[in-house]
Parts: sequence; C-alpha cells; structure tokens
Amino acid sequence: MSVHVIIQARMTSQRLPGKVLENIEGMPMLWHVVNRVTYAKHVDKVILAIPDNTENDILEKTSEKYAWHYVRGNEENVLMRFYETFKAFPSDVIVRITADCPLIDPQVLDMMLEAHFQGEVDYTANSNKRTFPRGLDIEIFNADVLKRANTHAQKAYEREHVTPYIYEHPEIFTLQDIEAPKDLQRPDIRLTVDTKEDLLLVREIYKHLYKEGEIFLTKEVINLFIANPYLLKINAMIEQKKLK
Repeated sequence: MSVHVIIQARMTSQRLPGKVLENIEGMPMLWHVVNRVTYAKHVDKVILAIPDNTENDILEKTSEKYAWHYVRGNEENVLMRFYETFKAFPSDVIVRITADCPLIDPQVLDMMLEAHFQGEVDYTANSNKRTFPRGLDIEIFNADVLKRANTHAQKAYEREHVTPYIYEHPEIFTLQDIEAPKDLQRPDIRLTVDTKEDLLLVREIYKHLYKEGEIFLTKEVINLFIANPYLLKINAMIEQKKLK
C-alpha cells in the first residue's frame, strides 16, 4: 500500500509572510519539515503542493534546488490543489501536513499510519480532538476519500482547508481520532509557526536540540520545556486562527 505525504506550502501567509523559507539553523523552515517527514518508515514519497501564482515561484525554485517533488495549483482552492497533486503522484493513502510545522514527528506519523491501516478507516487524525502539542498535526485519508471530497465539497472553507468535508460527515466516512500517549499529552505547547513569536520559539528549540544529520523527537522537546519553563511564555499569547 503506497503512502504519499503532501505538504501544502505558500509564501503569502497573512500573519507571517514568507515564513516557510525563514532560516532555522542554517536551512529554510520548509527544508526541516520535508527532512523530518522523510524519517518516517512508512512514507514512500513526499510532494509539495504549491500555489501557481508568481508570489510562490520561489517555492518552485527551492523545490528544484533540493530535488523535491512538487505540483502547482490554485492558491485558494487547496482541496483542488491536493487532488491535482494526487493525480500527478497517485498513491493508496495520502497524508496531509502543512509547511508551518517544523517539529512534525516522524514517529508519531508512523504510529498514526499503523493505526490507520489496522483500523481500516477512511480518515485518521490527531488534531480534531487535541491532545498532542499544536504543530504535530497529521491527517491521513484514503485516495477514494480525497476524490469524493473534491467532488462534493462546495463551501469555501471546505475547499480552502481540504478536509472539513471529510471529518464533518461521519455518516459518510469512517473517522478515527488518535490520542497522544501520556508522555506526549501537552496540548498547551504551541509548536506551529504562524507569528514571529512562534518562529522565535522554534528557533530556540532548534538551537538547543538540532544536530545536523540527526533527528530529535517530541519527547525531547517536551523535556526541554520542563527544564526551561520560560519557553512556554514566548508564544503563550498567540491564538490559533479559526477555520470558519
């Protein structure tokens, strides 16, 4: 069963434009996202889904530089962009990850893929009922589910955010929520990058834990927070944007 990770990336973030190419320990943030995902043993391919407007041409150049697979599509209709990426690189299972999660955990991804396979479900996520730190968000769905969502989703927010049509219709799709293991249950920790405060925190984490050619995991990040409580205050005031 083939598994492809599709990472949606764009330069035109409202709160922190260009964030996906911000420098973290000498490399673009997007490089760290792709690099961390490649450590997952159940992943066959990683593809970037990039908007097709001129503001995002730099992401195509960056993808070419690092020999990443990519597909370009509509900026606002992200569901269509995902579907076009899937058509260019078909797979049995699709994993959705966003480019503002530079602490995505490959072990959590593997654990969730195994649960998805064993559960024989349409959709698996760890973000709809939040128990993990924010920024480890992973959604997994089967190819036919993506096709059906692309065909039937009509509302603007369903097209923009890719998966609402799936998880808001449990009468159509079989859904599975993954709860964090006890040692990773820190939903109060914010590890996604939407603002300059978020970026400051992530840079601080990388400064402490990152070693070239190695990977650090969520447990190490949580231990860092326990040892350095000030970290929690860096972006504690940031509120997550609502989908609707």
